[in-house]
Formats: sequence, C-alpha cells, structure tokens
Amino acid sequence: MVRIIQPQTERLRLRQWRDEDSAPFAALNADPRVMEYFPGTLDRAASDAAMRRNRTHIAERGWGFWAVERKEGGEFIGFVGIKQAPEVLPFAPCVEIGWRLAAEFWGCGYASEAARASLEVAFEILRLSEIVSFTALQNYRSQRVMQRLGMCAEPHAFDHPLLPESSPLRRHCLYRLSAAQWRCNSEPG
Repeated sequence: MVRIIQPQTERLRLRQWRDEDSAPFAALNADPRVMEYFPGTLDRAASDAAMRRNRTHIAERGWGFWAVERKEGGEFIGFVGIKQAPEVLPFAPCVEIGWRLAAEFWGCGYASEAARASLEVAFEILRLSEIVSFTALQNYRSQRVMQRLGMCAEPHAFDHPLLPESSPLRRHCLYRLSAAQWRCNSEPG
C-alpha cells in the first residue's frame, strides 16, 4: 500500500483530493484570470477529469498536485505540488512543481508557502536530484514564485510541444532547482 504524503505549513494543508473539492476546483478552472496563461478555461467535465488525474497520481505514488486548504476556515484554495512532467517536453523525464490558486487567494504568499513544503517532500523524502517548473513567457506572477523558491531560469526559452504553433502561449521559460541548491538556500543564517 502506498503511503500518502500530506505536507502542512503554518497556514496550509496539502492533502489528497476529496469529492467536495470538485465545485470550487471547477470555479477556479472556469475563471479567465486564473487560466490566463493556459489555452483556455475548463468546463466542469474537464475540471473533474483533472481532479481525478491528480487524485490518481497521489494514490499511486503518495505525492502529486495536492489539494490545498487553509487551516483557518478549512476552505479549498487550489492546488500545489509536484508530479511527473509530460514525456513530450524536451527536458523530460523530470518532476515539475506547479500551482494554481483561486484568484481571491493571490498575493497572500500561499503559492510560495505550499511550494516550499512540496520542495521539502521532493528533496528530503523522495530524494529527487532536481525539480523543474515552466510557464508561458508572459506569466510573470508564476516566474516570481519560481524565483522566490530559489529556482534558476534556463537561458533559452522553448516551444511547448502540446500547444499549437499559432498560440501566443507556446514560448515557455524553464526554471530548475537542484537538491544541492535547495539545501544551500534552506540553511539557516
């Protein structure tokens, strides 16, 4: 049986998905602000399918894109976590870190806080050697989170192979963080 890892931070719980997450996750995925740097918003069926994939990934491996809830109030705010990146990416195989939070929870430091807990799982429990993150070149908010995590940008952008050549979102930047860099950044003082 796989042990499900469910990290916590001072303010947040990262946990396995629950059926009651479906409605707030669908609302998040239908919000054009949240999905600005994705090909489009998701309808309820596509959102539910994404939730099932996230739940299955965690059930099979013990880790993945966790549902995130605030400890105070217990409300679902989105997802943060680590998962196997698509094999079609030019830098695969690798494990990526990612996040998607409801817009009303932006600017509170939640993405960085939950991502740090995810990196601790990646490097201290799973003993991974590296984590990557990537986003459309225009997505400066996510790039700032990557930078706050101590991730380093690769010098060259790449074309995301799952996006059409005509998409303005096709050009992506890639950030990396090695276990050694993370430990150096995490040392006190």
